[in-house]
Order: sequence, then C-alpha cells, then structure tokens
Amino acid sequence: MFRYCRAIALIYMLAFINSPTLAQDKKFAGYVASASPEATNAGVEVLEKGGNAFDAAVAVSLALGASEPAGSGIFGQTVMLVQPKDGEPFVIQGSTLSPAHIPEHVTRDQLVGGHTASTIPSNLKVLSFTYKNYGSGKLSWKDLVTPAVQLYKNGFVVGPFRYRAFSHYGMGLKGQKAAADIFLKPDGTAYQIGEVFKQPLMAKTLARIAEKGADDFYKGDIAREIESDMAENGGWITYDDLANFKDPKIVPALKSNYRGYEVISLPPPFGGWIMMQILNILEAETPKAINEDNAQRRIALLNAMRLGHGTRAHDPVPNFYDYDDDISIKLSKEQAAKMLDHYKNGKGGETTHFSIVDGDGNAVAVTQSIDNYFGALVAHPTLGFLYNNYMQSFRLKDDGSPYVLKENEMPLSSMTGTIIKKDGMPVMVLGSPASARIISAVAQVTSYWIDVNKNIEKAVGAYRVHVVPDDQAYIEGPDISNDLLSGLAKYGYSLKRPAYGVSDSQYDPYFGGVHALAVENGKWHGAADPRRDGLAKAAWK
Repeated sequence: MFRYCRAIALIYMLAFINSPTLAQDKKFAGYVASASPEATNAGVEVLEKGGNAFDAAVAVSLALGASEPAGSGIFGQTVMLVQPKDGEPFVIQGSTLSPAHIPEHVTRDQLVGGHTASTIPSNLKVLSFTYKNYGSGKLSWKDLVTPAVQLYKNGFVVGPFRYRAFSHYGMGLKGQKAAADIFLKPDGTAYQIGEVFKQPLMAKTLARIAEKGADDFYKGDIAREIESDMAENGGWITYDDLANFKDPKIVPALKSNYRGYEVISLPPPFGGWIMMQILNILEAETPKAINEDNAQRRIALLNAMRLGHGTRAHDPVPNFYDYDDDISIKLSKEQAAKMLDHYKNGKGGETTHFSIVDGDGNAVAVTQSIDNYFGALVAHPTLGFLYNNYMQSFRLKDDGSPYVLKENEMPLSSMTGTIIKKDGMPVMVLGSPASARIISAVAQVTSYWIDVNKNIEKAVGAYRVHVVPDDQAYIEGPDISNDLLSGLAKYGYSLKRPAYGVSDSQYDPYFGGVHALAVENGKWHGAADPRRDGLAKAAWK
C-alpha cells in the first residue's frame, strides 16, 4: 500500500511540474531562492536554458560571490546537501582545511583576521566537481561562470541589506589598502543604496577561471599568485596546500524525523545534528505548546535551543570523521525526552544560503561562506577576492574536543542546509547564514511550517528567537509581551537585543537569512528572507 501511495504522490507531483500554467503554456523548470536577485536570476536563466539544479547551483554560487560579496566568494567554503531525483540523499562535503604547516605559539588574533586567518578554500573545487559529475551536459562550464563574470564587470545596484553590510562591516577593510580600494569608494566611504558596485579585478580573475577551469586556481598561475601574496604577508597557505587539496567527498546525509516528516541535513563538522536535536526536543513537547506563534512557543523554542547548543558546546561529537554511533545516541527521541525532563525539573559570520529544485525532481540546499562579514578583511591585490577567516573556528587550548587547532583539519561550521521529505518526496528545502543562529533559524522555520502554518512565506517571515548556553535570550520583533517576560524569568533568561548595526526595521539579519522552497497545495513555492536583499523565483521553459 505504501509503494502504491508513493507512486500516486510521485505522479501527482510530476503532473504539476510538467503542467502549463494559466498564464503561459510552459513547463515548470524549477525554483531558486537566494540572497540576491542577481544570483536568483542567474540560476533561473540556467534552468530555463535546460540546465538542471546542479548547473544552476554553480551559477548561483558564483553570482552570489559577485552580488553579496560580504558573505561568500571563491576563497570560501561551499557545502551541498543533495536529494537527487532518484536514490538516497547525500552531501558534497566541501569543508575547507587548515594549512599543512602552522607555526608554534599561534595567537587568537592571527586566527581572526589577516592572511593567517584563512583555511584552504573549497568553493571552486566543489563547483567544478559538481559540474563534472552531476551537471546536465547541456551547458558548458563557461556558460555557468559567465553570468558571475558579467556581474563582477557591470556591477549590481546596492540594496538595503548590502548597504548596511558595506557601511557597518566594510569599514574594517580600511586596514588593508587592497581591500579598501575594491570595496570602499575612493573617498573611503561605503557604497550607498542605489549605487552600482563593480569588481573589475574579480571579473578578470573569474574570466580566466571560465576559460581554464578551476584547476588554474589550485594548480596553475592563480595558485602561484596566491602563494606569493601569502608569503609576502606572513600567510600560511602555500602552493602545495592548494595543489594537494582534494576533490570533495560524497558522504551520507544525516537523517532524522519530526512529527511524521523525514529531516535530512549536514553531518559533522556542520550543524545539522544540533538542528535535529532541537527539533527532537520540540517534539518532546506537546503539539499544543508550539502550534501557535505566541509566547509559549517562543519559550519552548528557547529551551530547545539552549539544550541543543549546550550539547554542541559541552558534549560535542568527538570525531568529525567517525561519528555514526555517537550521532545515533544524540539524535534518539529518548535522549531528547530525557534532556527536556531533566531541564524542566532542574536548573536550567557571515554566510549565505540558497535552495534550488528543478523540473526533474532534483533538490539542492547549498551553504557557502567566507566566515565573518568580509572574511579576513584582506583581499588579494591583483586577483581581487577576499580571503576567508575560518581559522578562527579552531580552539587554541586542547580541551579534548575536535575543535582544537591542528594541521589539515576541518574547521567547526554551523552550516545546516536541510531538506524535509514527506512520504518519500521532498517538500521543503532551506538553510540560512548567521553563525550559530543558522541552526536556530532552520529549526524555527521548519517547526513553524510543520506545526503552525504550511505557508513558507509566513514561516520565513515569522519573528525569531535565539539563545546559546550563556542564557542570553535574543528576541526579534517590536513587542515583548508580559507572558514572554514571565517565561524568560521562569527559566533564568536575560533579555538581549542584537547590537550588530545592520538592521533598520523590526527584522534583523542577526537572526539569519533563510531562503526556502516548499510544496504547498501540490506546487512549489519560494520565500526569500525579508532580512536580506534576496529573491525567490520560479523558472519556466
């Protein structure tokens, strides 16, 4: 009976996907939700030319580097969660790595900014691997890279969120002339809303990569230029680090379930398992406690986040490579119920994400980053890209966790690309930027869509909360009700408001930037987070 129902569901979904709309006699080609209109349009154009979700992911990723430069770029990290049209979900594991040689007596300042803060980048390695192994074959590598080249060359019109990133965090670029010359105006001020921002150096660099492929970045002349800049500025990445950086591994996705839905997300060193544990703790609550967007739900969310983020801080997965047994315990429903019962009876960077589905049934959730806003706050003087600062994710003190600074090690990451399935079919694709708030944002939007209202725009637009084990509860929105204040006091929270300087409304980018797709009434719908400048758009051919 189950196989029969699943077959009917598949026929129903494919019937929608291939059916014309009333407005146009065209076939559904897919949907893209990303953090910039320019990147979304690049992905939609690829889908409408016959490309699949993997082709579109290459184009969107590179276009985001051009149009949301504070959040990602070719010297960053990219990870893809994939639900193929047939078969099991998997992860294209694109973690960066620390350099092969790290000096003794490293200081925290060296890991936070400057040339020493960078890990070996994975972005172009992941995109090239994806194109070669999963692309449709209908478009060339150059076809997929060229939209980003044009964006770098012709520029984009600065929107409200990108203006705030430039004006607040961009001022930190004044410490290095190469970065300041690229990302600030000649008079040292930030680009304003409505002004056009261009990156001619990156246009030339990416045009070279479009012609020669990603190998030029890792083993060719570009790699030599990176080594030279690193050596001149005391950086630790060498030509050998780039040349020996391997293709990403294909690893199984983590699986869990939440109120009858299958939840699929990223394994360690990423944050998927924490998001799943938060959902498990929410499930241990009665549905009545979280099925309305009210103070009771917000307190339940904060309690689940406090416990989940606490596990990550104080009882982490001990190994980033061999984690199956430990994960199975941490993600058990029994463990979640015990955690919640004990809790109630005792004492209590910046990133970007995009989601894509195509008309064939492939779904990808892609998260990429250079870590902090504008990464390490230094740029290559002739190639034009910003270096990442993922080295700051390592701990200098050996506390027995896998987070300790080592050579050729993966940094801790909160990336939490997620796909939700029902009866074997994908029904939601989502993820977010915002460091540890990624995990909180994805859990909240997932729970809202399942528990409160199956409307993806409302789920993404709902006000959010966040807490980590320091007990400081961050609350979004203009009003704090008496019921919420009472709940905060009951569980020992102190009320905090973000002071990050990039909000000019009731929505705050501090709480993430979820770009999501969901099936509602048999059709895919998209939502771009109102906290960012993004766009969700369908493709037709």
